[in-house]
Amino acid sequence: MNVFLDANILVSVLNKEYPLFTYSARVLSLTDNPKYKVYTSPVCLAIAFYFAEKKSGRKEAKNKIGILASRINIAEADQKIVLQAVNDKSVDDFEDGLEYYSAIKAGCRWIVTEDKNDFHFSKVPVTTARQFLEEHTLI
Repeated sequence: MNVFLDANILVSVLNKEYPLFTYSARVLSLTDNPKYKVYTSPVCLAIAFYFAEKKSGRKEAKNKIGILASRINIAEADQKIVLQAVNDKSVDDFEDGLEYYSAIKAGCRWIVTEDKNDFHFSKVPVTTARQFLEEHTLI
């Protein structure tokens, strides 16, 4: 099953932000489970880098993003994705639109975020990390 992780999930793991870290880290660890294919987007990685750099410095943030990028699948964000996000009138936040259409193109069946309302327009289920783990009996 393909699962897309929003930037706030990545940030909570990279910066060990409790209480979210407990659930976000468990969802991210699904990269080791052959039943799941975990994705994020270049935009999410850039956002995660920004917040990791603020907390840990540039060198450590680059190291963390490098490790993350080697373990997670990166969904595409090409011209078609950009145009879909711009032209979808139900998308309020361009960044969320980019993430959503990247997830759709990657065949993701779930979007995991701590800001579910940002994806009010989604045609695939949107859930928090904790809810995802509960739904899939992983906790």
